Parts: sequence; structure tokens; C-alpha cells
Amino acid sequence: MITEIILVGGGAIAGGAVAFITAKKIHNSGLEIHTQQAKAKAKAIELEAEMVLQDSKIIAKEAELTAKSKYDEKEQKLTADINKKYEEIGQKDRDLNNMFKDELKSIMNEKEEVKSQKLAALKFQDEVKKLEFEFQKKISDADLLIEKASGMTKNEATDIVLKRVEESARAEIAHIIRKHEVEAKDQAKKKANYILAQATTRFAGEYSAERLINTVNLPSDELKGRIIGKEGRNIKALEVLLGVDIIIDDTPNVIILSSFNLYRRAIAARVIEELVEDGRIQPARIEGIYEKVTSEFEQKLLEEGEEIVIDLGISDMHPELIKLLGRLKFRASYGQNALAHTLEVAHLAGIIAAECGGDEKLAVRAGLLHDIGKALTHDYAGSHVDLGAEVCKRYNEHEIVINAIYAHHGHEEALTVECAAVCTADTLSAARPGARREVLESFLKRVKDIEAIAVSKKGVKQAYAINAGREVRVIANAVLVNDDESVLLAKEIAKEIEEKVQYPGDIKVNVIRELRAVDYAR
Repeated sequence: MITEIILVGGGAIAGGAVAFITAKKIHNSGLEIHTQQAKAKAKAIELEAEMVLQDSKIIAKEAELTAKSKYDEKEQKLTADINKKYEEIGQKDRDLNNMFKDELKSIMNEKEEVKSQKLAALKFQDEVKKLEFEFQKKISDADLLIEKASGMTKNEATDIVLKRVEESARAEIAHIIRKHEVEAKDQAKKKANYILAQATTRFAGEYSAERLINTVNLPSDELKGRIIGKEGRNIKALEVLLGVDIIIDDTPNVIILSSFNLYRRAIAARVIEELVEDGRIQPARIEGIYEKVTSEFEQKLLEEGEEIVIDLGISDMHPELIKLLGRLKFRASYGQNALAHTLEVAHLAGIIAAECGGDEKLAVRAGLLHDIGKALTHDYAGSHVDLGAEVCKRYNEHEIVINAIYAHHGHEEALTVECAAVCTADTLSAARPGARREVLESFLKRVKDIEAIAVSKKGVKQAYAINAGREVRVIANAVLVNDDESVLLAKEIAKEIEEKVQYPGDIKVNVIRELRAVDYAR
């Protein structure tokens, strides 16, 4: 059994080996056939590639020959163009050289001609000098003959001639001035009146003359004794601290405060009112109330100044200037409140500047600050003009504002429309009826000075100041002063009044001449 199995297994193995060998031979023969076929195909591809390469070389050769032919043709054409350009440039160069030679030749000819003319001019100049010398010699000889004949030297005769020419020219100048003044007045009077009328009708301020005293009402006369204090201790402390005179008389329930300083009077009145309300009147309490009231007043001044600036639409103003504006409320000039005057000038200046084509805002600012120095005159030495200009320069105000401060009192010329508007507005505000009052002594002195200036002029017989010193009538000698000279006389008097007399507004100078011819029939 086992033997059979072994035999069967061995036969199967032998059969498998034979089959494997046979299959391998068949496979190897198939591979060889495929290899031969692949080699044949590769050979065919190689031959085909060689033919394509040969065709490509032929095509490339033909393209190269074509390109070379085109290049040669292009090169020949460019060479011909370049040669043609060279010929044109050469021709132009030759033409320029010929032109340059011609110009050079022309210049040389002109140079020779100028040289000859210069020589002729020098020769002519020498002849002119010679003739001039001879002319001067003949003039000198003629002068000597004239001096001998007239009995006067040349300088004396010159002085006489110049004097006569000056007299003749003076009359002619006076006539011209008079003519042009009439023309200017005809053209400018209507415009000026229109502008002033517009300004004054569009703003109408109220006037209140500041008094020299304040009155404080008391609940009873018993408080007068307490204000005076033991041996006058309280009233002395009040007068020293407040800087005012306290007048206590028989007037019932009233005491009077007197001082030229409105600010001090206002503080003093408020201090006494608070002391009366408090009831404790003694030196220590007086000092405490005074410090409190002073602090409140300073704050109130700043607030009032800020309100003014805001109402006028002004920006970027230094706080110290704003405080000084508030302080103007307690200053007065000829009885006119300084703050009321300042506000009026600001409004009028803005209106006038706008009518004249100027900067309205800048004119309002200049008008508001033109009298700012009056807030400092009680504390510092100097005129309000110099003090105002100094404080405005310190706080970098506009140059037109500085010019307006100087110009409104004639310290400088008005350089701009805005500055002229401020000067005009200041005159309007001061000259309105009822705006100001003045001391009798100063008024009489001004009138006397005006009349003296007028009478001192040559040819004036009499002079009268009328219309509250705002007009002076000058009676001229008709024999010594003619119509044209009267114009110059009026100008001379007006100019001297401007230089020597301080006055508000304008002063009109009228020169009157009259020639009376009298005879009798007998």
C-alpha cells in the first residue's frame, strides 16, 4: 500500500517536472520572438528618425539662407541711409561754417565802425567841453557886468528873485489847495455823512454821568455811631483800608462815600452794607469783610469781561485783558463811564469799518481795547495810551489794535481802515451832546489857548471861540490876507491847535475877511 502510494507520488512528481520543463521551453521561445519583433521595430524607428533629422537639417539650412539673405538686404539699406544722413550732416556743417564766417565778418565790420564812431564822439566831447568852458567864461563876464550895472551881487539878486518866486508860488499853491479842497469836499462829504449816519443810527447807547460820591442807606441812625466806633477807631480803619472819605452828617439814615476812584467807592459801599447786615463792626471784622468783597469783585470783573467778549463775538483774548475790560466799568472820563464809552466805540467802529470795506471783527476788537489803559492809570504812572499799548503788546495783540491805541489820540498816523474807524468812532462817542462834562477851569483854559493861537498869526485882527469851544472864528485883515491866503491861514491855525491843545472831538476854524470901501459924497 505504502509502496503504491510512493509510486503514485513519484509518478506525479515526474510528470509535473516534465510539464514544467516543457512550459519553460515554450515560454522562452515566445520571449525570443517578441525580442526579435521589438528589435525590428526599433530599427525601423531609428531609420525614420534619421530621415526626419535629415529633413530638419535641410529645412534649417534653407531658413538660415533665407534669413541671411534678408539680413544682407537690410544691412545694405541701412548702410545707404546712414551714408545719406552723413552727407546731409556734412552739408549742414558746411552751411553753418559759411554762415559763421559771414557773421564774424559782419561783426568785425561793425566793431570797426563803432571804434571810429567812438573816436568821433571823444573828439566831439572835447569840443563840447571847450565850448562849455567858453560859455561859463562868458556867463561869468556877463555876471560881472550885471553886478556892476545893478550895484548888487549875484547872491543878493538870487535872494530877491527867490523871494518873489516864493511869494508868487505861495499864492498859486493856495489857489490850487483851495480848488482841490472844494473838489474833495464835494466828493467825500456825501460819503462821509452817509457812513456816519449809518453808524450812529444803527447804534444808540445810553449815557450816565459818574458822580464823585456814593450814598449808603442805613436802617437807623444808631448805626452811624457804631460805624464811627469808640474814639473814631472804626471809621479810621475803614478810611485807611478802603481808600475813600466817609462823610457822616445830619442826613437821616445815610452816609456818604467820596473818592475819585469809582472802583474803591463801589467796594467801600459793598463792605459797609455787609458790615451793617452782619452787625459786628470792628477793625478785625472790617478786614475780613474787605478781603471777601475784594475777591468777589475781582471774580465779577472777570465774568463781566467774559460776557462782553462773548457778546461781541471776540475770541482768543488773554484773561488779564478781559479782567481789565471789566475794570473799565469803574473808570470815568469827563463824567462818561469808560466801559460804556468803550462798548460804543467798538460797535461804531465795526459798523464804520464794514461800510468802508474793512475787517469788521478786527475793528470791533481795536475799539474795545483802544482805552484799555484807563483801567491801569490809578495804579501805574503814565498816560492811558502808553499803558494800553504796553499791556496789549505784552499779550501779543494785533498790530492794528496797537496802532488804534496810539492813533486815537494822535500819537501815530492811522495806517488802516480799521484804525481810522476806531478814531472816528472815538470822536463820535466823545462829541455827542451830553456824553461828557468837563471842569469849568479846563474849559476856560482851552478856549483861551485857542483864541491866543489864532490871534498870534500874522494878518489876524480878532478871534472868538464859540459853540462851547468847538469852533473858532478868526477875523483877518483884508488888506494883508487875500481869499487864497485865508485857506492857508485856516490850516496853519488848525495845525497849531492840534499840536498844542487837548480837546475832545473836532474844532472848526473859520477865517473871515472883509474889505470895506467907504467914501463920502459932498
